Amino acid sequence: MESENNLLMKESIKMMTDMIVLCATLALSIFFWVLSLTISTYYGTLQPVSPWRWLFSILVPLVLTIRGLKRRSLDRSGALGALLVGFVLTMANYSFFSALLAFFFSCSKLTRWGGEQKKKIDVEYKEGGQRNWVQVFCNGGVPTELALLYMIEVGPGEIPIDFSKQYSASWMCLSLVGALACCSGDTWASEVGPVLSQSQPRLITTWREVPVGTNGGVTPIGLVASFLGGLIVGVAYFITQVLLVSDLHLADPQWPIVVYAGVAGLVGSMLDSFLGAHMQYSGFDSSVGKVVSYESATTRRICGKPILDNNAVNLFSSVLIALILPGLAWGLWPR
Repeated sequence: MESENNLLMKESIKMMTDMIVLCATLALSIFFWVLSLTISTYYGTLQPVSPWRWLFSILVPLVLTIRGLKRRSLDRSGALGALLVGFVLTMANYSFFSALLAFFFSCSKLTRWGGEQKKKIDVEYKEGGQRNWVQVFCNGGVPTELALLYMIEVGPGEIPIDFSKQYSASWMCLSLVGALACCSGDTWASEVGPVLSQSQPRLITTWREVPVGTNGGVTPIGLVASFLGGLIVGVAYFITQVLLVSDLHLADPQWPIVVYAGVAGLVGSMLDSFLGAHMQYSGFDSSVGKVVSYESATTRRICGKPILDNNAVNLFSSVLIALILPGLAWGLWPR
């Protein structure tokens, strides 16, 4: 009987907490809406944002962040970082949000998949991933900055990618999708390759065989996975565009965003491997029987130098993809 009372008490507390969070976010969204109306009165070029968009942009990332915290996909610092990234991308463009969602959920699922096998090859393996704020911002920092620039350029809302009408905004959309696809492709490759690949990885710079877990090592399955990881980001973005943009038929074709994202995932993963092979230290530690990223008396160097860690390599890769790839896509985009 006492256990039943405790259970009812916990359920009541949870229900009350959910109601408080909902009321607080609703009040916050109305406050921001009134604030945007006030600002638009003094600055006529600024358009007020609806309270429903404020509510969605606050509430949905909050719910997803709490879920990630409970499932140990994020630690507490990572949850705060993810909340900020999610809010900015959702406020700017719902297509940005759906692309971020595809990246986060697919990578979180893959991180848990094959955990027993990953423990055998990765000394830093954490169950569920448990990304901290550094990892969150190294993956989501570039998209967040691009989303802020997008809002400065055209304001919050969804627009089609059309270089003839919205050159700067279209460029920012491609950069943001490319950065997310790059991070997604690299994560898919690193999570799928070691589990499914039947062959030894080959170092991307010399093509010689290296132990599983070596920075810069690639496999055919990993490369295919990186393309699919980028592809899923592009599919999520494209579907949201189709559902929410009313004048899509008047703009340039939007389907190339799917192919673009897949290519960004593949190229970004290869770029990440190239940087990792040169700027991340990889050595085989005989005392633990695994590839490690530190030097010691029992470690035999495989490749790389201790210049960058994995987070920095991810950040540099996403920056390069965001800067370079949209220019190539602009020349090939069908009109």
